[in-house]
Amino acid sequence: MRVLQECETDASFGKPPSQRTLAELLESGIVIVDKPCGPSSHEVTAFVGKILGTKKSGHAGTLDPNVSGVLPVALGRATRVLQYIGVERKKYVCIIRFAKDIPFEKASTVLQSFVGTIVQTPPKMSAVKKVARQRSIYALGALEMKGRDLLFEVECESGTYIRTLCVDAGKKVGGARMLELRRISVGGIAEGSAHTLQEISDAAYFAKETEDETEVRAMVQPIENLLAIPKISIKDSAVEAICAGAPLNAPGVCAIDGKFEQGASVAIMTLKGELGAIAKAAAASARIAGMQGGKVASVERVFMQRGTYPIGWKQRG
Repeated sequence: MRVLQECETDASFGKPPSQRTLAELLESGIVIVDKPCGPSSHEVTAFVGKILGTKKSGHAGTLDPNVSGVLPVALGRATRVLQYIGVERKKYVCIIRFAKDIPFEKASTVLQSFVGTIVQTPPKMSAVKKVARQRSIYALGALEMKGRDLLFEVECESGTYIRTLCVDAGKKVGGARMLELRRISVGGIAEGSAHTLQEISDAAYFAKETEDETEVRAMVQPIENLLAIPKISIKDSAVEAICAGAPLNAPGVCAIDGKFEQGASVAIMTLKGELGAIAKAAAASARIAGMQGGKVASVERVFMQRGTYPIGWKQRG
């Protein structure tokens, strides 16, 4: 983090995300769900919302009904910024079944040949347009084999179809198809932080019956914990203006966390670590550090509720 000017925050307004009440977390938090095979991602998201009593919920990175694994579910206002938690890279474990016997070494070599930039056409069952498109495979490794079934792990760009990858690999060795698939990470979110629907339900019930919120609070994270974009920390006096949609100007900037170019998405943060808004940078981070005035960022999506901080500008009349 690069501090541009020393700033202080008034404890009378706002609060660190870690100090939010459970009710506040349920209106601005995120739950990492271990989606089971069977229901759709939309159904699982609806289940979570109903269990926790939230009116609005949404998910990042759709999983097919027969695929299990990590599914980030946002609650309340957190649905507005779900796309900024970093879902560009995903990791899966998959079982591919070959149409005929094939040595482990050969199967491994075939799969390794797909590392890099590949061209895929979405499968028929997909809801997207069936046109060829490029996707990146960052890493792919065969783990073990039993008969014609091979277990492998793959890290890839969002939007990569593993089912299609299996079919394309099979074309090189006489045929293959995907047998099972599980997503083990989304960006920096690993399956170790995911909770089953039963665990979420049990924690919510326990909190209701005993008034002990410990378990359910541990499952609902502030959205700020998962933001995967550069951050700009601002003065208390600039927060309400940002929440009203006004642009952020250089005098209101206290610090910059991360490097970015002009036009990049940035998170506008309070000095207590609260997300105020998502904005588009009007200048690169290196240039902002030397600015004495002028626009730094334009607000695109407000997250914080207005009135959380006092008005910091002079009002006429």
